[in-house]
Amino acid sequence: MNQILVNSLLLGVYFTVLVAIGLMCRKRATDVNGFVLGGRAVGPWLTAFAFGTSYFSAVVFVGYAGQFGWRYGLSATWAGIGNALIGSLLAWAVLGRRTRIMTQHLDSATMPDFFAKRFGSPGLKLMASVIIFVFLIPYTASLYNGLSRLFGMAFSIDYAWCIVLMSVLTAVYVIAGGYMATAINDFIQGVVMLVGISAVIWAILESKGGLIAALDGLARIPGPAMIPGGEPTPGIFTSFLGPDPLNLLFVVILTSLGTWGLPQMVQKFYAIKNEGSIKKGTIISTLFAFVVAGGCYFLGGFGRLFTDVLNVGPNGLPAGGFDAIIPKMLESLSPMLIALVVVLVLSASMSTLSSLVITSSSTLTIDFINGTVVKKMKDRSQVLCIRVLIVAFIAVSAALALVQYKSESPIAFIAQMMGVSWGAMAGAFLAPFLYALYSRKVTAASCWVCFVAAPVFTLVGVFCRDAMPTLLKSPINTGALAMLGGLVLVPVVNLFTRKPPKDLVDGSFACYEKTVVVPQATALDGEQDSSSL
Repeated sequence: MNQILVNSLLLGVYFTVLVAIGLMCRKRATDVNGFVLGGRAVGPWLTAFAFGTSYFSAVVFVGYAGQFGWRYGLSATWAGIGNALIGSLLAWAVLGRRTRIMTQHLDSATMPDFFAKRFGSPGLKLMASVIIFVFLIPYTASLYNGLSRLFGMAFSIDYAWCIVLMSVLTAVYVIAGGYMATAINDFIQGVVMLVGISAVIWAILESKGGLIAALDGLARIPGPAMIPGGEPTPGIFTSFLGPDPLNLLFVVILTSLGTWGLPQMVQKFYAIKNEGSIKKGTIISTLFAFVVAGGCYFLGGFGRLFTDVLNVGPNGLPAGGFDAIIPKMLESLSPMLIALVVVLVLSASMSTLSSLVITSSSTLTIDFINGTVVKKMKDRSQVLCIRVLIVAFIAVSAALALVQYKSESPIAFIAQMMGVSWGAMAGAFLAPFLYALYSRKVTAASCWVCFVAAPVFTLVGVFCRDAMPTLLKSPINTGALAMLGGLVLVPVVNLFTRKPPKDLVDGSFACYEKTVVVPQATALDGEQDSSSL
């Protein structure tokens, strides 16, 4: 059957399901709590898949898997393992329960609102809103980039139409059904991602004679010399830590620890239903990350076996850049598998896009417009404003992606901002949020230090790159150090700044003393419903 016809039929069914779910969920999105948090009644499967699909976008499948697989070989799989153990398992175990309890107690629906109520500082809310607004827009625009080559391979249509189609469909189901529609669609998209990545790995390895033959071929490719001035190291791309363990470590830190401080990730814990949902969600989310992230990086590690179709230049890099690696690896697959890959990558992008636009629009409405621009917005007015801003955010991100695609010389500023968005946001929020959930000693001043230091540090690393030490020339390294730096800055600043008011702290931590059957810090109420989605 014709490849374009297969792709079109599969996408047609997929899009119909997404839109139908959005329309079915519209009755649950009539107020802010329902639209933004799904009524705080989302079960383990939906929350875990929403967490995973928001985590892994087309950037991971096409960009990072190709780039890091080419640089580090099979050791790039450590990034996927780190995503599962640190970015999923530990994130759920450390943040999940306490986030759900305290955010409900403080009646906060967004991360900026949490900082304002936890520390009694409206200024923190405004600053956090600005950081999210500045760094989520370019990150949102980056989601479209991973689709361009795959759609060029699968369809003979201009990539601009792909951007428009993805934008419109995402807007329809998110605006109609809010968070609940997004969570249900994320579950479907997650299933597609699990099936798709498993099928693609099997097909790619079979095309090279199976796993053992592929490993043998990769081991025969000489890598860079491990000792300066030495001979190329054979087998380095199949070694335990690869040719560059230090930079690989920074990749693991950035892509794994980042979920602890990204508002669109942490907000998933706000909505989870009960204690049973947290326990199940932890397991489901971790297994999902092992398959999807581990599979993506493992697949990318075999990229050097496809040098015959990648047109590697004298500089040792593929002619089309790192983004060309995965699409070239997929070109020889069957029409049905290519169609599955197209849906897989589209699912990864749309799920992350929907999460980002809900986070951006709700933050701007609840934390900036309400109380600053408009003194007191009614609940219905806030929902309407969020919906309008969803359209605006999607339109702006699509426009940026189109400008980059059409421009002969892409806008460097936007491209750089996309690379540092994770580091800047997670560096600003991770440490203050984590410590605020556990420690009574955290001060508003330590939050301000992180809010300023992390974005400045990552941006200086971009715009003053030539003047930076070798270790800090990579946005990945600066982003990782921004996250780790915050974990040191907060306790240090706490030592030298005024302690927060006792009544404010006691009021925030009183939620952990509430008794259900045991202290609520140990178990959420409503366990009788823990089996639901």
